Amino acid sequence: MAVKKIEAYFSAYNMAEQIIEFDVSSATVELAAKALNCAPERIAKTLSFKLKKSDRILLIVAAGDAKVDNAKYKQTFNERALMLKPDEVEAKIGHPVGGVCPFAINEGVEVFLDESLQRFETVFPACGSPQSAIELTIPQLETCAQTTNWVDVCKGWN
Repeated sequence: MAVKKIEAYFSAYNMAEQIIEFDVSSATVELAAKALNCAPERIAKTLSFKLKKSDRILLIVAAGDAKVDNAKYKQTFNERALMLKPDEVEAKIGHPVGGVCPFAINEGVEVFLDESLQRFETVFPACGSPQSAIELTIPQLETCAQTTNWVDVCKGWN
C-alpha cells in the first residue's frame, strides 16, 4: 500500500519504475546498505521531529553516517531536537517507521536536507515501506522531496 502511494507520487516525475523493492528489510541504515550492496553513508535516512513551540512537523534527510548535533539543531530551529515518538510517526508523516521518506508526505510537513548529503552524487532514501528505496541524484532528491531548505544540523560525517 505505502509503495503504491510512492509510485503514484514518482509517476509525476516519470521515475516510478526506479523504485526498488526488496525481499528483505531495509528499515535501518545498516539493513538498507546490505540490501543495496552500498556504503551505509549513502543511505539517505529521514528523521522526523516536531517543534514544540509551534507544533511544526519536520523531516531532516541526512547521510547514513551522520548524527543529529543537538547544539546545531537548536541553533537552526531555536529549540532542542525532539523526535516524534514511534507511535506518532505514521499519523504525523504519512509513512511507517522504517519506511519514512520525504515523498508523498502529509500536508504541512516540512523537509530539510542536511549538508552531509552533498558529498555524494547519488543517495538512497526509503520509499514509504521498510522494504523499498530509490536511487536519486542530490538535485533529484532536492526536487522530489520538495525541500524547504538545506541545513547543517549533523555531526560525525566529516
